[in-house]
Amino acid sequence: MHIPQYFEFVNSAKLLSGEYALENIREELSLLGSTRPFLLSDKGLESVGSVKTLLDILSSSGLKVSGVFTDIPLDSSILKVNEIASLYRKENADGIIALGGGSVIDTAKGLRMLISQGGKDILKYAGAEVLPRGMSVPFVAIPTTSGTGSEATGVAVIKDEEKEVKLEFISSFLLPDIAVLDVRMLESMPKRITAITGLDALTHAIEAFSSLQKNPVSQSYAIAAMKMIVENLPAAIREPKNKKARLAMANAAYIAGASFSNSMVGIVHAIGHSVGAVSHVPHGEAMSILLIPSMRYNIDYAREDYSEMLLYINGEEYARTEEGKRAEKLIEVLSTFVNEIRALAPVRKNLSEAGVVKEDFQKIADRAINDGALIVNPRSADRDDILRILSEAF
Repeated sequence: MHIPQYFEFVNSAKLLSGEYALENIREELSLLGSTRPFLLSDKGLESVGSVKTLLDILSSSGLKVSGVFTDIPLDSSILKVNEIASLYRKENADGIIALGGGSVIDTAKGLRMLISQGGKDILKYAGAEVLPRGMSVPFVAIPTTSGTGSEATGVAVIKDEEKEVKLEFISSFLLPDIAVLDVRMLESMPKRITAITGLDALTHAIEAFSSLQKNPVSQSYAIAAMKMIVENLPAAIREPKNKKARLAMANAAYIAGASFSNSMVGIVHAIGHSVGAVSHVPHGEAMSILLIPSMRYNIDYAREDYSEMLLYINGEEYARTEEGKRAEKLIEVLSTFVNEIRALAPVRKNLSEAGVVKEDFQKIADRAINDGALIVNPRSADRDDILRILSEAF
């Protein structure tokens, strides 16, 4: 395991995981000084009854929210965050509860950023580690997918709709105070969403373990996440009501999120962000398509890490594979696993099926080359390298 000369690790979110975790939110918010939280969610969760379920639980515990906003798009946006901030102030709210996937939680992070800094336009705060602490805004994140790990990261990805680019906001002050993992908020996940978010979490763990910014703490988290995902994702897809598998996947996504929040990711995400922005491919699906071609690209620069990962993902294959061939075997094992997941759920197998056209490759490569995730990838890449990976994934 790699021990750098210097590293930092932050994982300050308190985790509430398991049965009746939601019932503890009121007490936790009270300790943080919040009695009038503002609830963020989306239309889909509102239509399936998850928002009402949460509101009923909060109400029965003695907590009433100051307002509810569910008009959040699939990609969190600058304009939407600024709009919600006005409503938050109008309702005199004193905290945030986010119920949803990565877009909802990233929107909540943007809202917290704006309120804590007393600002009106979130664009002012784009960047990495430029945000001071600001005013206290208690923040509870309740994920309804098991993939982004946003409830455990100091990263928010928010789209600038005018420029058609996704901006990264990075600060430890974006971390939620409380992360709540409760299977009642996860059971309605369709098979396809379970699959692509699970593969997203797996990609987080793999890239976190092998990035240039890895450290022994982030790698330890990544190991736990990888093992839990490989052991539980198939069951979570086959048996949607399997509480054990659902909760395991939720914890794996949280752990992988904490890992990559500290070590960052790599070329899979650099290209995946751009594929999402240009061709509107769902993030988790882009990860599932780009993971194997990107690992093949990295193999000679991440051989030691890839070889070690095989031990955690498939110990039997590790034991019977020659030492010099374990990195290749890892990619083979992961390719088989991804295909197994595709057999269980409708996950598209290449960029062509996902609607990407070759005419957009150059535009995708131009964006990817400027993505921050590329900085810590084990192997540097130029536009031609990215174009080759895109062609292999097509």
